[in-house]
Amino acid sequence: MKKYNIFKNSIYHLSIYLFLVLLSSVSAAAQLTIDITKGNIDPTPVAVPDFLSENPELSQLGEDMASVIRNNLKRSGLFVSLNPEGFLETQVNIDYQPNFSSWRVINAQALVSGRIVSESSNKLRVEFRLWDIFAGKQLIGMRFITKNDQWRRAAHKASDEIYKALTGEIGYFDSRIVFIDEKGSKLNRKKSLAIMDQDGYGVKLLTNGSQLILTPRFSPSAQKIVYLSYENITPSVYLLDIETGKRTKLGSYPGMTFAPRFSSDGNKLLLSMIKGGNSDIYSLDLNSGLSTRLTNDSSIDVSGSYSHDGKQIVFNSDRGGNPHLYIMNSDGTNKKRISFGEGRYSSPVWSPRGDKIAFVKSLNGKFSISVINPDGSDERALTESFMDEGPAWSPNGRVIVFSRETRGRYGSNSIWSVDLTGRNLKKVNTPGKASDPAWSPLLP
Repeated sequence: MKKYNIFKNSIYHLSIYLFLVLLSSVSAAAQLTIDITKGNIDPTPVAVPDFLSENPELSQLGEDMASVIRNNLKRSGLFVSLNPEGFLETQVNIDYQPNFSSWRVINAQALVSGRIVSESSNKLRVEFRLWDIFAGKQLIGMRFITKNDQWRRAAHKASDEIYKALTGEIGYFDSRIVFIDEKGSKLNRKKSLAIMDQDGYGVKLLTNGSQLILTPRFSPSAQKIVYLSYENITPSVYLLDIETGKRTKLGSYPGMTFAPRFSSDGNKLLLSMIKGGNSDIYSLDLNSGLSTRLTNDSSIDVSGSYSHDGKQIVFNSDRGGNPHLYIMNSDGTNKKRISFGEGRYSSPVWSPRGDKIAFVKSLNGKFSISVINPDGSDERALTESFMDEGPAWSPNGRVIVFSRETRGRYGSNSIWSVDLTGRNLKKVNTPGKASDPAWSPLLP
């Protein structure tokens, strides 16, 4: 076999937890690419053998890391992770080209080959290469230096780079989801703020459940969460720094009806407050502490969400009769209705890509997570059930997480995800009942 050219060295990324170095990248006119904008996508077969290691103590970790990558790619709905039992070639060194014909026989279109090396007592070097099987070329080669207990993050970052190389879009696997962990019956429900990796692993409680916590939201520019708490009876808004654990009270708002949402730069919050019996949307500047009223109508105006560039706001209003979706400039001017279908529209949230708005639609006793273009075109329902609510976007704007409630006295809440095709609907594993998810940006 022909030995592939040695790695190139160029710094790609630094973080507290891991260092990522871009080693090699090869592009070609015939390079394997996946168009994820199409509504009907046949998943691309990808082979991910267990990562190699010369250290027998790391062999299980090599299996686990490959398993995380397989599961990430499979859950995206864009890829099929081929069963390792069907592989015809057993790789012994990732520095050499694979036998492409052996992988073509099992219909693999891409191959991920990797290894793990012990750098020190508490650090690992994780390397992988992504191969385009039919073009017979390497697409990317990368190396991660990570702490031993951060190996899952290395697997998620590898998954993101594979996703990016094959689709041309940023990934979303190295991210987290904050949600409300629920325990007890409907009449005696205990709600705690919790956080987990996007695949449901590493669940950690951020509050002890002694206070009622509602509607957490991630800052798009930092690892901070804003949420609504009823610990002092009067609803108060708190800002929590996940890394330091520092909690800051932003204020008490007796008339708030919905928790706030951040602006795209993380410097402002949108609040829905009732004053004088009227519900309107306000913008709160986090630097000055000053609030600005953006709507002033006798109708119910709630659920504001900034656009990705901060220039516009989508919100929910019944000023035309039933609740519908409206858009206005970020200063409150030029209000325009964008939804005109049957049913009730609520909980809009703008995609981080800027091309879609997700919302909840109720019609004929059913609830659905739906999307619409900012100009009001191409409205589509992605889900439908007894109760689907609270949509939140993945960092790349291709997947939505939401809460689903089952019917009945003993019904429970759970977290689900769906992609923009509506075909890839999956339940997100949590330790128990869970609701109101919000997706973080990609981790630094």
